[in-house]
Amino acid sequence: MEKKEFYQEKRFRDFREMIDHSAVSFGKKPAFELKQADGSFLFISYEELRTRFYTLCNVFLNAGLAGKPIAVSGSNCFSWVLSYLCASTVGIAVPIDKELHTDDCMDFLKLADCAAVCADSKHLEAFRASEGFSLLCYDFDEILTLSAEGDSAPQGVWQRVIAPDEMQVLLFTSGTTGSSKGVCLSQYNILSDIYSTVQAVKITENDKTLSILPLHHTYECTLNCLLLLSKGACICYCSSLTRIQKDISLYSPTILVVVPALLSLLSRRLRKAVAAELPEKHKALFEENSFGDGMKKLPLLLRGLVRAKVRKTLGGKIHTVFVGAAALDTELVKDFEALGIRTLQGYGLTECAPLLAGNNDFYLNPESTGVAMPDIEVKIDAPNEEGVGEIIARGDNIMLGYYNDPAATAAVLKDGWFHTGDLGRMDEDGALYITGRLKNVIVTSNGKNIYPEELENRLSAYEEISEVLVLPDSSTGEESIKAKIFPNLEYITERIGHLPSKEDIAAEVQKAIGEVNKRIPQYKHIKVVEILSAALEKTTTQKIKRFGKNTK
Repeated sequence: MEKKEFYQEKRFRDFREMIDHSAVSFGKKPAFELKQADGSFLFISYEELRTRFYTLCNVFLNAGLAGKPIAVSGSNCFSWVLSYLCASTVGIAVPIDKELHTDDCMDFLKLADCAAVCADSKHLEAFRASEGFSLLCYDFDEILTLSAEGDSAPQGVWQRVIAPDEMQVLLFTSGTTGSSKGVCLSQYNILSDIYSTVQAVKITENDKTLSILPLHHTYECTLNCLLLLSKGACICYCSSLTRIQKDISLYSPTILVVVPALLSLLSRRLRKAVAAELPEKHKALFEENSFGDGMKKLPLLLRGLVRAKVRKTLGGKIHTVFVGAAALDTELVKDFEALGIRTLQGYGLTECAPLLAGNNDFYLNPESTGVAMPDIEVKIDAPNEEGVGEIIARGDNIMLGYYNDPAATAAVLKDGWFHTGDLGRMDEDGALYITGRLKNVIVTSNGKNIYPEELENRLSAYEEISEVLVLPDSSTGEESIKAKIFPNLEYITERIGHLPSKEDIAAEVQKAIGEVNKRIPQYKHIKVVEILSAALEKTTTQKIKRFGKNTK
């Protein structure tokens, strides 16, 4: 992938420059399409976005918040984005996960030494009820009013240069490890990642997205919000996880940014809906095969009709789905390819703002997480005989460091390279394959390395299994491999034709375990199985936690 192949794009130094450019370039075009409580739609143009941005910045400045940390918490909405942009320009934006317990939120507010918080009324009410809470509060409804009515004239502070190494976003991330760190990012880090991405993936002012994932994550905030605002695209918001398909139909987005779990859910729903409406002789194609394989086996004419109908239920305009944050089953790529929808898998971390590598307009290999994005270097450190080693990276998108934690910073930033803690390998094309987390590797007594993620990916390919977590186990007196499995009861019921007993469930799960064990070396065999009655605990991006009660 030569440099000359990339798209020629504008690079922004800070959010002010990006917002000014978009207001001039896209003017009255809608930046946001927002459904109101009465069913009507509110459109926020790029010109109005700029006016509201400068107005709210002035409100924050007049409140004495220059240089101060300002928290943002709540459901995805225009007020969240506006609060974040203004907070990170006037002071330091501190996005807080809305799903956290109030006590945990309070801990982060204190740790960041926040002076104010922007949130929806529900969260502000909980914060105000907390002992000792005295921060300046801005309700999201109030944000809409204040940004529409005040003074938008840039004040003297706008003349200052925002340095590339100035922390203006502070993100607390626990991932799946249970230990939170504060990731310090500059606007330049984030905009560098956007610049790398738009050089390799074409996004235009004709694009529209439905925002589903929580905005406090850099994956959603950078790639499905700020990037789109830099390109003149339109942003809509999903009303709830139960309404994803209905909202897709309502807004007709052209692109989606999702995690594999959401894509898998959508694929299962589509397959079930298609099977229910097909003539009896074709139903089995979708009951016995994946959606993509079922589509291929339909008669040509019927295939075209089904494809058109399914695309219509998805709004009729989706051309690309971006997937990240977890391993992607390549069958899902085929499922959506059968509908003429391209699926691009990528890899990144909060510390990298977030994208490091990805499939794109110039490289597509569904088996891998893609190649390093333009202007970002990715390599494998100290690979073993199988070519597997720690993934390390460097570029302008890499974080400034961990908040007030020089030891943790020094442990991951070495000689200009960020050590991700992830394990992977690269092929001759430079494509990256993730094999697991360095901390998760299980080392057997004879020195063999077992990557839990590999076994989890294999098991997840079986529809009998809804969720799986692979762990070391010594209950048999020797180190062995254990799989905690939450079965797919709906699928098992359909498969055997009646409500399954515990014995039925165990038999179906063991069959999948046996199939996987046949295909892997003896030392990797899963010998202990625990069938769960409830789903595993997950983070807000649907990653299964590798700590807490999941590991007990």
